[in-house]
Amino acid sequence: MRSAIDSNVIVALWSREPTASRMADLLRNASAAGPLAISAPVWTELHAAPGTEPDFIARFLADTGVEVDFDLDERTWRRAADAYAAYATRRRASAGGEPKRLLVDFLVGAHARERADRLLTLDPQRYRQAFDDLRIEP
Repeated sequence: MRSAIDSNVIVALWSREPTASRMADLLRNASAAGPLAISAPVWTELHAAPGTEPDFIARFLADTGVEVDFDLDERTWRRAADAYAAYATRRRASAGGEPKRLLVDFLVGAHARERADRLLTLDPQRYRQAFDDLRIEP
């Protein structure tokens, strides 16, 4: 079972948040079940995490066996576009105003949907609403 990972799972582990030990267990269990992957947008977000350096990120990915999918195909981009457009429509209809600029979350979800069997994230609600057929953990 291939698991895609959201940046918030990795950053929680790095920052030693209260959920860090749970995230370490989650990644260990997911790795035992199959390959781990992040999308290019997640890789980019990791470079903005506090206290990180490119070498640290590269070592972490190599040490944990997490591969980076730098190439997102047309199907992934189209799924992200559909999910983002549906979100924008819902936001405008709810009088919530203009949609926030969170396109990266839709790319992360579309990548997980198209190239993995599940998504590991600490923000399941956003992904469940946009990708109702995606297996999301924890």
